[in-house]
Amino acid sequence: MPARPGRRRWRRALAGALALVAVVSVCGWAYETLARRGDPARYPAPGRLVDVGGHRLRLDCTGPRGSGPTVVFEAGLGESGLTWARVQQEVSGPSSGGGLRACSYDRAGYAWSEPGPGPRDAGRLAGELHALLGASGERGPYVLVAHSYGGNVTRVFADRWPALTAGLVLVDVTDEQGVGELRMAERLLGVQTAVYGVAARVGVVRLFGSRLVPGGTPEVARRQAAVVYGAGTIATSGAEGATSVDSARQVQATVRPGAWGARPVVVIASSGQPEEAYDHYAALARLSSRGRFVRAATADHYVHYAQPDLVADAVRDVVAGAFSPPPR
Repeated sequence: MPARPGRRRWRRALAGALALVAVVSVCGWAYETLARRGDPARYPAPGRLVDVGGHRLRLDCTGPRGSGPTVVFEAGLGESGLTWARVQQEVSGPSSGGGLRACSYDRAGYAWSEPGPGPRDAGRLAGELHALLGASGERGPYVLVAHSYGGNVTRVFADRWPALTAGLVLVDVTDEQGVGELRMAERLLGVQTAVYGVAARVGVVRLFGSRLVPGGTPEVARRQAAVVYGAGTIATSGAEGATSVDSARQVQATVRPGAWGARPVVVIASSGQPEEAYDHYAALARLSSRGRFVRAATADHYVHYAQPDLVADAVRDVVAGAFSPPPR
């Protein structure tokens, strides 16, 4: 039986739409492939690349070398070290009282850093951070500053290398107790990274990336969105997200009364969360006898975008506390 005219028109329209999508995708793929070849000259890596044993990570340190602890920034999931650009500039510049030594970096696979082996869980990432700091010549101890998922990395680092950890600033870090929520997030992130990965591979991120990133993203990251939020970053964030539950369990194993001793610690949480979330953050601060919990005035998960001064002041407080003996 011949197809009805309306159905034939629908099929032709669908075929035409699919053909258009295919053509646009091929053109976008070709555009992205050619444009990517010029990225090393167009977007040179800030800082330097350091070999950590089979692959290199980008490290950017600012401020004078001194006798005090070096500040090390750890980014959240899907973000490069440039997420900390404002805070790093504030704490390492002259306005911070002579300037602190501060370093940010890209985890393996993000932005300018080369991909690393899997699985990309918190334990492996903490090991790579330790290797990076050792190979770079940036001497410890370190004040570790982390946002969101980056808190998993710094907390495992602090547990494995307590002598290298002078203090912690944790900004809206992931709750390691919410394993059920993390399982759901793993599935959602798998879908998101697949979609974003295609968008990056066909040039969408290169063309519109500065409009797609979170509000408040530092301008230096927006200008280089094609690299900072490119296909490599998206694929790596998916690989890290796929280990969320394993990473949470690795962090859980570090939690015990007095885990951080008398090291100065500031835990910052965005506002507008359920009260039980604040109970968790307050308990986290109590893992140190000199821990302090701060509720930010912003509901933005990126507290360091909305209130950079709050985070910078916390960093300075922890650095100062690392110089001071704990009260008797």
